[in-house]
Amino acid sequence: MNIFRQGSAFEVLKFKDYRYFTIGRFFIIFAISIQAVVVGWQVYEATKSEWQLGLIGLAEAIPFIFTSLFGGHVADIFSRKKIVVISNFVYLIATILLVLISYYFATIFPVYGLWPVFAVIFITGIARGFLAPAQSAFLAQLVPRDKLMYAATVGSMNYYGASIIGTAVGGLLCGYIGTYLSYVVVSSLTLFGLLIMFLMVKDYTYEKKETKNNIFQNIYEGIEFVFKNEYLLTALSLDMFAVLFGGAVAILPAFADKILHVGPQEFGLLRAAPSVGIVVVLLLLAYFPPRKEAGKKLLYCVAGFGLATIAFALSRNFYLCFFFLMLTGVFDGVSVVIRGSIVPMFSPDHMRGRIESVNKIFIGSSNELGSFESGFAARAMGLVPSILFGGCMTMLVVAITWWRAKGLRKLDLE
Repeated sequence: MNIFRQGSAFEVLKFKDYRYFTIGRFFIIFAISIQAVVVGWQVYEATKSEWQLGLIGLAEAIPFIFTSLFGGHVADIFSRKKIVVISNFVYLIATILLVLISYYFATIFPVYGLWPVFAVIFITGIARGFLAPAQSAFLAQLVPRDKLMYAATVGSMNYYGASIIGTAVGGLLCGYIGTYLSYVVVSSLTLFGLLIMFLMVKDYTYEKKETKNNIFQNIYEGIEFVFKNEYLLTALSLDMFAVLFGGAVAILPAFADKILHVGPQEFGLLRAAPSVGIVVVLLLLAYFPPRKEAGKKLLYCVAGFGLATIAFALSRNFYLCFFFLMLTGVFDGVSVVIRGSIVPMFSPDHMRGRIESVNKIFIGSSNELGSFESGFAARAMGLVPSILFGGCMTMLVVAITWWRAKGLRKLDLE
């Protein structure tokens, strides 16, 4: 069977630069996914604290939120490829710093605690604030406008496929070679992905709209556009609050240790489970894109995400927990494709960076702030009750959105 055939999402891989960019991005996401697992396990192993796990997310969210809007503005006036390359180079420097910190961890931790680790995560948050809007805007330039849903599907498949392998490999590396060598692997993969992007993908120009506005007026223009567009605002808000309350991934090291009584290898598999579900459903969506009644499908899937989170919290069997986490990924995968299609479809080229920066703040910050919320809630009400609370809040968010956002409910992308 020819996967590149007309009508398949994979046909976007015929575009050479999109293909190379996707390959380079795969290796970088693979590296970042390993790093997330290794950092989480290292922090929990050193402290046995769910609260400290939550602080990892906060350490990245704060700089990311503050730099994203400026990152979107920069992406609309400078070369998007160069921004992507420079930001990923900063990621590479950060991974090298983690190698050094891990090598001297026995000496550093008694004196400085986890502050050096959090400082490096803070740096990656700054880099991500510039990378996220530039990368999304640049990817939208690599394919024709009528292929954007296909590009969103394949891009999401690439992202979560790398996450599956990275999170599973991260757990195995922690268990078998330790944190220091794991960070060495992360640095090597990041360098390889960066070289592919830099050497094999050409830069693209786009029509820039002349303006006499200053930087803050330009940023405000992007924010105003999102808040005046009902489809963008409701879709992004739905995802933000659902992920903010419904994510259990941040406290998985504690859940694996205290509830399931398993080690880093099993933790790595649990961490990968949502991404497994996402990739499975994305393979289906590559041939059957969810265009018809897309708004209702988005709401149904976010509700399913909340229910699967509740079921996970109530499970005490490793395989059941893996299944329900995988199910959260299945539901999330559909919403990722729909949301990933709505944003570029409703974004003019000259504002795409600023609109993507708002999008990334809604989505990206919800992941990190969700990690902080999970750690705080686990400390305040206990591990399992905090996950149950998150799942119930996700269901409440869906109910309110269904009631208030009639436009989204009627959205049809056909």
